[in-house]
This record gives sequence, structure tokens and C-alpha cells, in this order.
Amino acid sequence: MSDTITLAGMRFEGRHGVSAEERAFPQLLELDLVLEVDLAPAGRSDDLADTIDYGPLVELCRGAVERNSFRLLEALAAAIADRVLHATPAAAVTVRVRKLAVPVEADLDFAQVAIRRERARP
Repeated sequence: MSDTITLAGMRFEGRHGVSAEERAFPQLLELDLVLEVDLAPAGRSDDLADTIDYGPLVELCRGAVERNSFRLLEALAAAIADRVLHATPAAAVTVRVRKLAVPVEADLDFAQVAIRRERARP
């Protein structure tokens, strides 16, 4: 499928990380979602009911980051992907999660994981 909806650069604070020190204080995470979905019906109708509303997607991501605590970015990304596929008709979703303050001794912009999940086929 070549149609996509992209939400890029969402920023939320959450308590995620392997160590207790990382989870002691909220830290800024950045997320991107890319949903693969047929946008032809919305393109023809110009009706929100024929596409996926961005607002609930943002709130889904906010909830995953702010109301949960994961040790791994991989687990957070997987949880978001599962929730997006459950809540929308998207055929697939790619989730990118970036930790902007990485506890390593290096000059590093961020650490990122990216996962892609597809809807199970009947």
C-alpha cells in the first residue's frame, strides 16, 4: 500500500529506562507514527469519517508514554504499534521512538528504535 499518514516529532515525558535512576524522573521521548492505510475513500469524500483522525492517535501515544513505564524502547514501541492496529483500520504501522537523553559516555543526539507491525491477515 502506498498511502500513509505520518505523525512526526510527537514529544512526551515518561519514566522509561533499564535502570531505576532512568525511571526516577520523567524524561523527554520523541515518537513518529507512519500508518499504512487506503486514503482513496477520504480523498474522494473529503470526510473525516473516511480516514483516521490524528487527535486520538496523539492521545494514544501520550497515554502509552505518560501512563506506563517500560524498561526498553522496544517494548514501548511494540505497545504503541499494537494499540494503533487495534484502534484503527491501518494495514500496518511503523513506530519510531527516540530517547533524547541517553545515559552513555558519548556525544550522541539520540537513541532510536523503529518497528513495523502489520495487521494479521484472516
